[in-house]
Amino acid sequence: MTRAGARRTTARRAQLFDELVALFLAEGFAHFTLDDIASRLRCSKSTLYALAENKDRLVHAVTVHFFRGATERVEAELAGSAGAEARIRTYLESVGRQLEPASPRFMEDMAATSVAREVYERNTRLAAERVRSLISEGVASGELRDVHAAFVADVVASVMVRIQQREVAAATGLADAQAYRELATLLTHGLTV
Repeated sequence: MTRAGARRTTARRAQLFDELVALFLAEGFAHFTLDDIASRLRCSKSTLYALAENKDRLVHAVTVHFFRGATERVEAELAGSAGAEARIRTYLESVGRQLEPASPRFMEDMAATSVAREVYERNTRLAAERVRSLISEGVASGELRDVHAAFVADVVASVMVRIQQREVAAATGLADAQAYRELATLLTHGLTV
């Protein structure tokens, strides 16, 4: 295959993953068969099999694609903010914005499907670690109260896990994106000097 052909193949794969993410975010995925997905994307099942060997692997790959893109966008937003409080707020609110397009059905399917849930859980752990590092930086610079960053991050991680497991939505009625905004407000007001 020529380089131009390889680039076209890579671009087509990325386009398919973007279309799959949009479809899954809007409508969920548990109820779809591979035939349904192929029909909706106007492609063949063999095209889908080129992306993943079965539906579970496809769901996993699409979920990874979604979170990889979300992480890149969150970090890009974070790069434009200065000050510890602003950076924490920007980070958590940006995480929430990345989840805004996700329909309740997508979130429920992700919580109920092990291959997708594992990806969400891993990304939740990474996000909690990122918050811990932002808190540590803020405490070290004197911009934030001297708190035990690991403890605060553990509390944040617990809330993030509850958001991910749909417990916050059930208890409060808040969508995941709204819950992240509320968490950002609570955390930054509690940490400022």
